Amino acid sequence: MTIRIYVRASTKDQDAERALNDLIQISRSYDDQYSTYIENYSGTKLERPVLNQLLTEANRGDILLVESVDRLSRLSQDDFAILKNKIKAKGLRLIVADLPTTHTINDGMTGEILNVINAMLIDLLATMAKLDNDKRKERIKQGLARSGYIPTGKKANTAKHERITQLLQAGNMTKEEIAKAVGVGIATVYRVAKM
Repeated sequence: MTIRIYVRASTKDQDAERALNDLIQISRSYDDQYSTYIENYSGTKLERPVLNQLLTEANRGDILLVESVDRLSRLSQDDFAILKNKIKAKGLRLIVADLPTTHTINDGMTGEILNVINAMLIDLLATMAKLDNDKRKERIKQGLARSGYIPTGKKANTAKHERITQLLQAGNMTKEEIAKAVGVGIATVYRVAKM
């Protein structure tokens, strides 16, 4: 059995590893063998690279350990149902650090009742996480509209774009080398190449 610790934050500006040490301590009460999966990706997206990696690598009987339900999902009900089915199909046991009823294993009738209660609580918390996210987006949109601010998006760094163009025209470097030399992501090099 391996404890699969999944931590997530929505943006690269946020610290996805904030709760990692606490989760490692919790994992040790189950087993000394754990793997960590750290992701900066929106919880509103079903397809997340690191979460998909976790699900691919997981084995039946492993534990999926998360800090809270909203770190696992801010998905729509339909997408959360898909994610739950993927977790169930892999035979993973979901433990949510801030939901103590998921921490214990109970056999027999008590265990079955607790499993039903946990499933309902997790569904409720996932729905609340989605609603909270939707409300936050709406409040931001309303605040921007009231202030008269119209977001224009991130402006392109023309100096870097010009340098990328020069290096592409020189033709003696790969796109990866150009990205590293200019200090941009590879996607920026490809985007400039298409211009």
